[in-house]
Amino acid sequence: MNRRIIGLTGGIATGKSAVGKIIAIKGFPIADADIIARDAVAPGSVALTQIAQRYGSTILLADGNLNRSALAQILFQDADERQWIEQCIHPLVREKLLDFSKQHTEACLIVPLLFEAKMTDLVTEIWVVTCSPETQRQRLAQRDHLDPPQIEARLQSQWPLAQKAALATVVLDNNGDLDSLVTQVHRALE
Repeated sequence: MNRRIIGLTGGIATGKSAVGKIIAIKGFPIADADIIARDAVAPGSVALTQIAQRYGSTILLADGNLNRSALAQILFQDADERQWIEQCIHPLVREKLLDFSKQHTEACLIVPLLFEAKMTDLVTEIWVVTCSPETQRQRLAQRDHLDPPQIEARLQSQWPLAQKAALATVVLDNNGDLDSLVTQVHRALE
């Protein structure tokens, strides 16, 4: 039996979640690396303990959860610290994604940092969701309430979309409306 494991990636605010929902409606099991990464830093986890030891208790909220905005301030200002966090969390994410993909002959792995985290070997095809940089900036400002320097820091922390698209099996253009995106996804699934 042929395995079909789609690796869905793109840039921040390009529409990966929207594509994931469309694929899920078609019956594909979905594993989302962002959700796995959040679970990896749950209170009491080894990763959260390491993070707190490195950055101090101010990186934790009163309830013991990770203060994501405080961590973001560190990560998007210092590439070395971002690399340290990735080395702490990415192996845990990779292991969970690998376990998930072994359980399914068809599945979609939503991995925003598929190329950056060197996880392309987990998938049989790579789908990249793209949109214009202006659209990304608008979505980040609206969705995450970020100011222009914060937006630029996040965009600069990822591979350029054109570089990802050049390595893709499928490129989905998410500059249009939802109907256009649905049509592209359905066509790619066929």
